Amino acid sequence: MSETGTGSSKETTMTNGVTALDGKVALVTGGSRGIGAAVALRLAEEGAHVALTHQGSPEAAEAVAAKITAMGRSALAVRADSADPEAVRAAVAAVAGRFGRLDVLVNNAGVGAVGPIGEMTADQVDRVLAVNVRAPYLYAQAAAEHLGEGGRIVGIGSCMARRTAFPGSSLYATSKAALSGLTKALARELGPRGITVNLVHPGPVDTDMNPADGESAAFQHGFTALGRFGTPAEVADAVAYLAGEGARYVTGAELDVDGGFAV
Repeated sequence: MSETGTGSSKETTMTNGVTALDGKVALVTGGSRGIGAAVALRLAEEGAHVALTHQGSPEAAEAVAAKITAMGRSALAVRADSADPEAVRAAVAAVAGRFGRLDVLVNNAGVGAVGPIGEMTADQVDRVLAVNVRAPYLYAQAAAEHLGEGGRIVGIGSCMARRTAFPGSSLYATSKAALSGLTKALARELGPRGITVNLVHPGPVDTDMNPADGESAAFQHGFTALGRFGTPAEVADAVAYLAGEGARYVTGAELDVDGGFAV
């Protein structure tokens, strides 16, 4: 793991010169690239100190951390394989130990395996469910020990959990649909403590794993009402809202940021 310190940046949502998440500490899993990186940077823009996990991309994680510190926030990059329960618990402990608190957890890390159900191996099933289902549960379990009044848990689901528009997605859709139940149950359980739990379902988003100019891009465009891919920043905006004070009465909710994929 590594840690970095200070710098300067623009401010975003401000009240009396204070940004929306000023002084808060956020942990974004899978924060070295794509949606996770955009979320980490957006929360930092809102004033949060941000920790991010990565599995095996230290250079990318450090690049995100450097951008965070350039905004005047503190950043912590932690290597953690979400399929390893001990690594999950250690990551949360590292964040709490470094900052002395934890206010926001964003369960973003995920993996996919696409193909006919008859071709999915047991190892693939185990890996996808371990990273996409068990890890968010364990991260939430560990984070709940540190979250206080006003704490936030935001999960990153998928439009495939809302509408399976094409075949070959049974395993991935199953794993992301499970987050709906987790979100609602945790919202009920943690609500009395003033902690909200919500879920964002991105649609086709332009990332290195699914580029907007890729071979299947035009095919995916056709399933959205807006006829285009989304951007990681658009998903990050939704996460920032749910992590902020403006969403203090929103919990157990599922927010589609999918360009109308599910309609």
